[in-house]
Amino acid sequence: MKKSKKYTCIVKAEPEKFVKYRLNDLVKFTAFLDRTWSEWRWFNVYDNRTRMQIANFTKNDRPASRQI
Repeated sequence: MKKSKKYTCIVKAEPEKFVKYRLNDLVKFTAFLDRTWSEWRWFNVYDNRTRMQIANFTKNDRPASRQI
């Protein structure tokens, strides 16, 4: 059985564009954003079960660990 994703992230990718991703690893996700959306500004992290916001990060204030 495949493990379900733990987080949903909404990213401010461009001045007028927001994108949503489901993921487990915040550090790898930040590296992905740098490659794919070089102009990203911030992202909010939500728990998939409760749908509550649990963190937010910016281009200069990045996650230090894979999970919260």
